[in-house]
Amino acid sequence: MNHPLKFLNHLIEEEAMQVTYDPAENEGKVIYNLSLVDADDLDAVVAIMKETYRAGISPSGLVQIFQTGEKAGGYAVPKGKAGICTICSITLDGVMIRRGAPLHPIGGGVVQIENGTPRRFTDMVLYDATTIDPLELLVSQEITNVSGVIATGRGNVLANLRECHMEAESTVAAVIEDLERSMIAGVLEIGPPNAPILGFTCSPQYFGIAILGGTNVMAAVKEGGYHVEINSLKGLIDVSSLEPIHHF
Repeated sequence: MNHPLKFLNHLIEEEAMQVTYDPAENEGKVIYNLSLVDADDLDAVVAIMKETYRAGISPSGLVQIFQTGEKAGGYAVPKGKAGICTICSITLDGVMIRRGAPLHPIGGGVVQIENGTPRRFTDMVLYDATTIDPLELLVSQEITNVSGVIATGRGNVLANLRECHMEAESTVAAVIEDLERSMIAGVLEIGPPNAPILGFTCSPQYFGIAILGGTNVMAAVKEGGYHVEINSLKGLIDVSSLEPIHHF
């Protein structure tokens, strides 16, 4: 049976609608990414992940690690590999929707950072034009420099772009405030209504929100010379199943 193509904007909306995470209570279901690394590299990979989170380049420091043969969702981790479950930034879309601030997903891209400040999108893949997660695609092109941002405050990181109607501005602000007090955050930049955000022009009556990609941790791992296989938007998991990265 031939299945119709599903573009990322529709997949994001489907997954986001299933999110039940409540940042005030820090409970509910979140969207996760599952990455596979060589089991022998796990300690080194976790060390890089900790650095990335401390540098504020990851939307969350919550993870779960699966050893060879263990099941992550319905997926069994293959021999010689370790599975690392991290929170996908699309979770923020779900939280916004539940609070009455529907976001319009635009695309995923690379943001230039200078002196620790985001400057502009240098690359962008639009969600309505791809069936592949843009951040996975961009990591494979080796154009990130997450390690540079960690070390010097200068480099390139992955981010998702959303736009939201200006009438929901106060609702979005309240949700972001709750998220910043929780274990999941990651808002990189918020633009004013009817104005560009990081060089991208939003629709009239809308404002833009740039959100750090959950894939940044694995981009840093790849930059460190370690093999990693990224599987974005793998499914939903209860946030209580995850632990802070510093526990590992």
